[in-house]
Amino acid sequence: MQQRTPIVDYLVLDGDPHLVASECEQCGARYFDRRNACAACGAAGGFRQVAIDRQGELRAFTIVSMAAPGIDVPFVAGVVDCGGTTVRANVVNTPPDPDHVRLGMKLRLATFPLGTDSAGTEAVGFGFEPLEQS
Repeated sequence: MQQRTPIVDYLVLDGDPHLVASECEQCGARYFDRRNACAACGAAGGFRQVAIDRQGELRAFTIVSMAAPGIDVPFVAGVVDCGGTTVRANVVNTPPDPDHVRLGMKLRLATFPLGTDSAGTEAVGFGFEPLEQS
């Protein structure tokens, strides 16, 4: 079986792939990076890992037409509300144009291979794809 590794620590590939966040035990604020204190309430420590909804709604997006060399354009960068948790990710598996991407569209988490290293380990990324194709 080929080894797979997520491109970010908060992407879990076991079982149904999903995202996990650190949730402040005091106020419930969620973060996708390591924290020593909560930026929302100031509480020190006291974080628990929580699974994030795999489905969400597109709250904001932009169609990126210029990027660094080697990055395919155009692509859609979005902000997705996953049950109250904000996730920044690309909208994938749909044409990157206003006829196919709209505010409020329903999305679901999607994973995809990014490449394989010399040891045969596959890097896996994530984005969000439309629940229904338009």
